[in-house]
Amino acid sequence: MAISRDQLNLELVPGLNTLFALEYKGYEKQYEPIFETESSVRAFEEEVALTGFGTAPTKSEGAGVTYDQAGEAYVARYTHETVALAFALTEEAMEDNLYEKIATRYTKALARSMAYTKNVKGAAVLNNAFDSNYTGGDTKELIATDHPLAGGGTWANEPTTAADLNETSLENACIDISNFTDEKGLLIALNVKGLVIPTQLRFVAERVLKSTGRVGTTDNDLNAIKSTSAIPGGYAINNFLTDVDAWFVRTDCPDGLKHFQRAPISHKMEGDFETGNLRYKCRERYSFGWSNPRTIYGSPGA
Repeated sequence: MAISRDQLNLELVPGLNTLFALEYKGYEKQYEPIFETESSVRAFEEEVALTGFGTAPTKSEGAGVTYDQAGEAYVARYTHETVALAFALTEEAMEDNLYEKIATRYTKALARSMAYTKNVKGAAVLNNAFDSNYTGGDTKELIATDHPLAGGGTWANEPTTAADLNETSLENACIDISNFTDEKGLLIALNVKGLVIPTQLRFVAERVLKSTGRVGTTDNDLNAIKSTSAIPGGYAINNFLTDVDAWFVRTDCPDGLKHFQRAPISHKMEGDFETGNLRYKCRERYSFGWSNPRTIYGSPGA
């Protein structure tokens, strides 16, 4: 339905001082520190996880060499969504010069809504990270204690017992990440990059990462997380995370969390022949997801 003069009649009042409540600042692209961004030219994108070989066995003298099997482990698919939002002004509102008064404000509000939506959709990957209804290529949720390995067995990017963010849980996360393996069980040398947290954990993260001594104790020990630069990227706050206790540790694993941009945001304005209304639309097409869950470690909190 088009915005009519009845909905904007106060804006015709002489001497109106200001229009407000549309000029709020928005949060920046908070998905950018979390996801690798790539462009796409297809309706969807697929990425295949490969398996290498296991450890080499000892060959006895005169015996034949051992053959191992390599192949494909699983496929991760990204299906793009089209996100669009529009508004329209009646012909009569434009005749009364209301378009000139409000179009700039409403088009900015439209862009702000689109940016907000993209932040929400990006954060949804982490908000659903512990939910078995949202699975990836290996048939498990992003963060789980039993990701299957192609060579047999499982691996975990979640503590066995859920824990709140503190010095001990973060140290254990770093240790667990150092023990991540590939699909055949070979240790891989992943490094921790940074912490992703909801705004409610901001002050906890500040104390845990930046205190010189151990946090919340009377011991005279140094803060090993700070002294060893165990979390070199510090912490990033994501205001769109819905669980106030959940926290996440990013690693430098390649091909992990990804954002595919199929069509960048575009703006279109046109008049409707029958009604004379002026219509303005924003449209964008993209997807968020993950290929390799080793890119992240997390806990939903105790």
